[in-house]
Amino acid sequence: MAYLKLENVSLGLPIFSFDSYSLKKRLIRIGTGGRLQREAHHVVVQALRGVDLELRDGDRLALIGHNGAGKTTLLRVMAGVYAPSGGSVEVEGRVVPLINPGIGISSEATGYENITMCGLYLGMKLKEVRAMTREIAEFSELGEYLAMPTHTYSAGMLTRLSFATVTAVDPDILLLDEVIGAGDAAFQEKALKRFNDLLARAKIMVLASHSEDWVRRACNRAALLAQGRLVRVGSVDEILDEYVRGSDSPKE
Repeated sequence: MAYLKLENVSLGLPIFSFDSYSLKKRLIRIGTGGRLQREAHHVVVQALRGVDLELRDGDRLALIGHNGAGKTTLLRVMAGVYAPSGGSVEVEGRVVPLINPGIGISSEATGYENITMCGLYLGMKLKEVRAMTREIAEFSELGEYLAMPTHTYSAGMLTRLSFATVTAVDPDILLLDEVIGAGDAAFQEKALKRFNDLLARAKIMVLASHSEDWVRRACNRAALLAQGRLVRVGSVDEILDEYVRGSDSPKE
């Protein structure tokens, strides 16, 4: 069983190089992002404020909101990349965060070495990575290039390597920041099938996306975020309608 629960989660991100000219006011509201607050020697961006959310097996949740609403930050808290400054996060199951598919790629390492490093970063055991390496290599279609350092790769080749690796993992909880790109047109068809297989294997999926088509296709629930607050959780249709109407301002 997979399980993800956030209770009263808040996150403040300190900014130490903030221009002092911008600190004239003690508290600044900005239209789409978090809240900026001055501390003794730095500024704290209140990226998340009092988020309560509970997900169980079968949940496919879309995170909806303007740029800066807190969607990616919330995914990073779920993934354990950020520790909340307030509240608690309870997780049961393997979390696979595909927030930045290229993360963990070393330009000096070979393709094979990067498969190993990325697999370990995504929570796989070394034995699992080794068992999957041949399949990942075949899917990537990179052939002999996998024995070469990735700084010799084109952008499309790096995308293939990242995509083949991250979609090989069996997740309990899959966290997605937009839908993963899959390289050139010739690669698209089999990449889409592999991506759909990944979604089907996940027990819980959370997708932050601006694509209404993908949200409707992949999700059965949605959460509306604004200025770091969770405004409401409901059906996909309800939340998308509310978002389009522009009523995503948090209630104080």
